[in-house]
Amino acid sequence: MTKNEQRQQQRYESIQLLSYVCIDEEGKEWKQGMGRTLNINDIGLKLETHEPIETQYIVLLAVGLEDEVVDVKGRVIYCNRNEMARFESGVEFYDLDPGSREIITRFVREFNKQYS
Repeated sequence: MTKNEQRQQQRYESIQLLSYVCIDEEGKEWKQGMGRTLNINDIGLKLETHEPIETQYIVLLAVGLEDEVVDVKGRVIYCNRNEMARFESGVEFYDLDPGSREIITRFVREFNKQYS
């Protein structure tokens, strides 16, 4: 990690398609869309979308990881416009069920073996 790096875990570049729904703290749906992951680790991912996702939202994600679709909930930590006029959002997972956590952990571990 670089001196300015704030992540506690390494993220692995991984392009996976996903759908998302943004909800507020009361569970009201505000927006939905499609995007893709740019990288992932056991505790979060970086998401690329055509529309910004504000940090006050909770996102419900359905992420395709190889042959499995994992439903996860996350907090949007930041959202920035990139040089291609798309938006990159950092999402921290929380409240993961044990099955989803195991699939993500297995995916990251296998990815690490292949590309390390």
